This record gives sequence, structure tokens and C-alpha cells, in this order.
Amino acid sequence: MCGIAGLVNLAGARESIGDICRRMTDVLVHRGPDAAGCWQEGPVALGHRRLAIVDLTAAGAQPMLSACGRYALVFNGEIYNCPELRDELESTAYFRSAVLAWRGHSDTEVLLAAIAAWGIEVALRRSVGMFAIALWDRREQELCLARDRLGEKPLYYGYLRGSFVFASELKALRRHPDWQGSIDRDALAVYLRHNYLPAPLTIHEGVHKLPPGTLLRLSPAHREPGVTAYWSLRETAEQGLATPWREGAEAAEAELERLLGQAVAGQMLSDVPLGAFLSGGIDSSCVVALMQARSSMPVRTFSIGFAESGFDEAPYARAVAAHLGTEHCELYVTAEEALAVIEQLPTVYDEPFADSSQVPTLLLSRLVRKHVTVALSGDGGDELLGGYDRYPYALDIYRRQSRLPRVLRRTCASAVSGVSAATWDRLGKVLRPLMPRRYAALRDVGAKAHKLAGMLRHDDPVTIYRDLVSHWGRPAEVLIGAREKPTVFADTGDFLRRHGLLNTMLYLDYVSYLPDDILVKVDRAGMAASLETRMPFLDHRLIEFAWRLPPSMKLSGGTGKWLLRRLLARHIPAKLFERPKMGFGIPLGQWLCGPLREWAESLLDPRRLRQEGYFDGAAVRAYWESHLAGRANWQYLLWDVLMFQAWLERNQ
Repeated sequence: MCGIAGLVNLAGARESIGDICRRMTDVLVHRGPDAAGCWQEGPVALGHRRLAIVDLTAAGAQPMLSACGRYALVFNGEIYNCPELRDELESTAYFRSAVLAWRGHSDTEVLLAAIAAWGIEVALRRSVGMFAIALWDRREQELCLARDRLGEKPLYYGYLRGSFVFASELKALRRHPDWQGSIDRDALAVYLRHNYLPAPLTIHEGVHKLPPGTLLRLSPAHREPGVTAYWSLRETAEQGLATPWREGAEAAEAELERLLGQAVAGQMLSDVPLGAFLSGGIDSSCVVALMQARSSMPVRTFSIGFAESGFDEAPYARAVAAHLGTEHCELYVTAEEALAVIEQLPTVYDEPFADSSQVPTLLLSRLVRKHVTVALSGDGGDELLGGYDRYPYALDIYRRQSRLPRVLRRTCASAVSGVSAATWDRLGKVLRPLMPRRYAALRDVGAKAHKLAGMLRHDDPVTIYRDLVSHWGRPAEVLIGAREKPTVFADTGDFLRRHGLLNTMLYLDYVSYLPDDILVKVDRAGMAASLETRMPFLDHRLIEFAWRLPPSMKLSGGTGKWLLRRLLARHIPAKLFERPKMGFGIPLGQWLCGPLREWAESLLDPRRLRQEGYFDGAAVRAYWESHLAGRANWQYLLWDVLMFQAWLERNQ
């Protein structure tokens, strides 16, 4: 794992582009503490920070030139099928004609040889892995940027006056002398809705995220960058749905184990110590079980726990680890330790980001890095096989409300919203023993009831799902001068008509929530601790298979991940993982009323909000005072505002 940065000078610079590139690269030291490099030629400079994982020698150093001398590359990530590509390349005409010899065994060298032999698009399609790359073609005078299929590794780009710049994180772009960083108010509205910024949006005008699975080309002669897809999740989904699995559940289970096991085995390759995150949930338990089955030594596993009831998964992880025989380590975090991390979040995440599980993820990453340099995780399993509770919930809501006349639905919505959130919370506590098992751990009943009321007013199922996954349903009510930009939710009508609501929800999460929330959270937390994270569930071959499966193998009887549960039961007793989904949360609502109150009060001060000019201070304060008074739990909406405010304080 590494950090990359660089620029192409298109109109002259006031100082050396090599010096600028080194400044940009140096600020990414956390992504690569082991070595640094900068390569400059003509109008281009490429910078690299190295976290050495495979081939720890100087033969793996970057920037790296291809053996033929045509290409210069900086690369962040891992190519898991590197050994197979290397063997295949040795039989190519390119390799034989050039009488080449390998300098080392890094995947960077293999990727460069693949590009030289096959061209960049073919090389990317044949690569299994996670990556963000910048490639300079010295012959064609062309820059290529590329990002892996699912978006595990980040890549930002934009123009700063006469320079085209790119980097793994925004903080590197801020080191350019022409950085201005004006805030995109319309993107801020999207952030409030989703608690993250979906690609290609960023918080800054004129700066973009390269979307997953795409390739950008730019040359001094053609200054407008062209972005094309070399792999498409939508096309993958369409192809899978057009060729459904017909071999039955047992064969599907065997194929799932083969493909997931193949992904796990490939991601266990490392020249440095390796372990795994283990929450005790289905996804991480499955990854660890398959790791242990392929290891002659106990796998090192790590979990984190909280003293507050309802947030502690450590006992579940401990039980799974004991059954599998892993070498397990856990950290119990006090509120004080977690709160100390919060002031660091704006620097770690670099732009407003408000998934509150960022706090335990960062703490866990720091714990793991004390023992290993690489950690596998179970992220991506929910999207793969329908594991989120919101999937059956949304299907149930749409099925029920589609039977009701619109006027009756709106009457019901008014009745639900007419009861205060605090009253719903009290009713939820009374009725919890009578609820179905999967709803027994439901928190924040009042906020959810009011969200349901908003959903009842819609006819379109995609809009219903958008509202279900939204934080601020109407961002404009608290923002000044902002119009919400359209996102992928505006372009799924045809997909919905042909493939149904469940597949549409899975698709939307794959192209938005997964890359722009989950993967951002894990990448930044891991890299802040100089820890490489790997995710077997994101192997594209596994994803292509999963899109062939019928909905019944994903969601059955209101329970998700039906097929994965069957697979996991081969390795550990069902009693160790069959329980209501908890999530990786923190007692945020309690903390905002307690130890975080003074910090929040400062950021939400009405005079401050008025002076900054982004939020309607009175509207925000109404939510804050309602939360403090216990009339409703607005923790997530307030966290969105607080994370923007904390970021603004640090970065403007």
C-alpha cells in the first residue's frame, strides 16, 4: 500500500514541478513510511510514498520505469494474481523479443510489463486487485490515471491554473502553490443527504474523484481529460442477471466457497506480517475461517469492544476466534480514548465524512498495526449477498404501501409524523419484546418512524430507498444557497423496471455507498495507521458470480446472506453467528449529550454558523436543542453537520 501524487505542467510554473511534487508526496508519509521517490521529465512529475509489502528490496521502489524504457509508473495497491500474470508474460512476444529479465518480484514490475506487452486497458482487465495508478507514456507524451474496479484505492484530480494535478488524498493537492479550495455548496447538500460525497464529487469546486473502474487520459496536446470505463458494475450486473445460475443451491454454495477461498488465498500473499479484522459477524468470520483453513499457523485476528451495552461485539469475535483457533487480540475502548480520536478525523478523512463508525475503525486500525502490516476484512459481503437489514425492510415497505391508495398513505404519514420522535422511542422500548427477532436490537425508533413517514409519501421505489438511506431528507432546509446535485439514484429507472427492487438496491449500494462510504472509511483509517487493508469479498470474479444468483439465495424469509450463512455453517456452529445484525457503531447520541457537548456547542454556535454562511443557524440549533432535551435522537444528522464544521475549522 502506498500514496501517489503528481502533476503535468501545461502552462509554465513559478517553481520547479519536481519541488512541488515532493511537497505533495511528503504529506502522504502515513500512506508510505518506508521510502519516498520522485521522477521528473519534461512537463510531468510523479511522486510516491512506499509501504513495502511485497519485495521489500530496492527492486520494488517507485517511481518505476518499464524495462523497455517507454513507461514511468507510480502505483498504490496490490495485484493479487501477480504470480499468474508473471508466468503468462514470460511467454509473450514482448518479453522474448526484448530479452528481459525480472529485476525483483514486485507486482509493480509485473504491472509495468503487462502494460508494455498488452496495453494499459488489457493489463487492467487482466489484473485482479486494488489499485490507483498514474502512468506516463514517454513516447506518446500521455498521462493515464486508473482506479480499481470497486474503488478500494482513492484518486483525486483537477486543474490548478496551469497544472493538472492528482493524488491519493486531497491533502497532497493542497500543497500545490496554486491551491484555492473553494467549497462546492451543491456538493455539500449531497453530503448532508448521504453523510459522504459520492464520486466524482468532492467538497471542492474543480476537484474530482476518479470513479471506480475507469481510466483517464490526458496529454499536453489534449488538455481536456477523457474518462472511460474499462470495467462496469452495471454491465457486470446486467450480464449476470441475463445468465442466471441454474445448477442449484449445493453447487452455488460450492462455487461460492471456491471463489471466496481463491480470493482469500490471493490476498494472503505478503512479505510482511498479516492478520484479519474479526467482529464475530458473518462476513469477517467467513474470511477468517477460510484464512485459517489455508494457514499452517494460527491466523492473527483483532477486534474492538465498548463498555456501553448494545455496542460491544467483542464477545462474539472472541467465541469465533476460540472455535477457529486463531491468535486473537482485542481492545476495549473507553469513551475518553474514542473521544480523543474525534479531533483527528478532519485530517484523517480530508473532506467531510460522517459515518460515525470511522471512530472504532480508526482505533482498531491502530491496534492492528502494532502487530501486523496487512489485515483482511469482511467488508463487501453485505452488498454481495444482500446482508443489510434495510433490504427486506424496503421491500416490505414498498409491498405494503403499493397496496394503499395515495391519500391513505399520506394520511398515515401525517399520523406517524404527528407523534413526536421521543414518544416513538418510548413506545419502542415497551414493544421491543414483542418485535420479530431481527428488529429486537432496533435503536432510534423515533427517528426511524419519522423517516418512514417521509417514505410513505413517495410512489417510486428508488426514491423510497434513497430516503431510507438518507440522513437529511431535505438538505436545503438547513443550507444556505445550495441546490442538491443529482447522483446515481437519478439514473436507475430502466434497471428497476427490468430487474426489480432488490437488485436495484444492491446495484445502488455497489456504486455509491460501498466505494464512497465503506471503502473510504477503511482506506483512510488503515492508511492513517500505515496499515494495508484487503477485502476478499471485492474480488470481481466473486461479484460476477453473485450477480448470477437468484434473489432467494441472497434474501430468504427476510434474512440476508442466505448462501453465505450456509457456507459459514460448514466452518463454525450457527449459534456463533446467528443473531441480529449489530453494526460497527458507537454510543454517539449519548456522547453528544455528555462528553462531546462542549465541543459540539462550539461548532454549532449560532454566531459562528452565521459568520461562516453555510448553514441556517436557527434550523441547526432547533435540531441540537431537541436532541439535548431528549425529544428525539438526531445523532446522525447532527454528526453530519459537526463533521463538516470540524473539517472547515481545520482546512479553511
